[in-house]
Amino acid sequence: MPDIIQELKFKTSRSGGKGGQNVNKVETRVDAYWHVDRSEILSEEQKKQVKEVLGAKLTKEGVLIVKSQVYRTQLENRNAVIEKINKLLQKALAPVKKRKATKPGKAARLKRLENKKKLSVLKQSRRKKME
Repeated sequence: MPDIIQELKFKTSRSGGKGGQNVNKVETRVDAYWHVDRSEILSEEQKKQVKEVLGAKLTKEGVLIVKSQVYRTQLENRNAVIEKINKLLQKALAPVKKRKATKPGKAARLKRLENKKKLSVLKQSRRKKME
């Protein structure tokens, strides 16, 4: 798992939530910005994989923005942001398992055939009788 802390840009702002009067004075919310294309830690293949998996979370410029304002201190929120980004990267860089092709089981095949027979009987009962 690559360590991208050096490539993160942090920005702080005033946070809502807990803190009382402190909320209006102290910048405890932390936003972390990471530019995927400019990353020197990831290979081109990894960058492509990250863009594919996290595409919806990236800006048009390819910047991942993660925010945290859960805690009352800037340090705790900064650690929370780093943890969130690491989890996102872990998810994005995890190898994708290939699906094994399987065939329906015997019970499923029999059930399908029974349903076909029932439907056939139903449709035959609806037909006009030709005499």
